[in-house]
Formats: sequence, C-alpha cells, structure tokens
Amino acid sequence: MRGSQRGFAVAAGYYAYKAVSGEGEAPSCRSAFTACMQKCRRTTTEAPAAQACQEVCQRDQAACERPGR
Repeated sequence: MRGSQRGFAVAAGYYAYKAVSGEGEAPSCRSAFTACMQKCRRTTTEAPAAQACQEVCQRDQAACERPGR
C-alpha cells in the first residue's frame, strides 16, 4: 500500500470509529453527572468537601435537564 493510500485508510478508519462510538458528541446530562460524581470521589478526601462537590453535580444535572438550556 502506498503512503497516500495508507493515510487515506487511516483517516477513513478514524472517522468510522468516531461515527460508531459517538465520540465527539456532547455528553448526555446523565453521563455528565456520572463523570462529575466520579471526579468528586477521586479528588475529595474530606466529607464536607465531597458533599459540596456532589451538590454541585446535582445542581448541574438539574440545570442540564431543564428545558431550554
């Protein structure tokens, strides 16, 4: 396979992967909430800080699910 053909094949594979995986699309409210909660668990060690972080996640989720966001 020539270099230019190989480059085309790689690019086509990349875009096929993006189309199938859905990567690159905006995350859903639920997935954004899950990611936020995981970040809280990884980055906070004190209970008050963890609770505050989780409350922010819950507020963000409520705002995300609100119509007309």
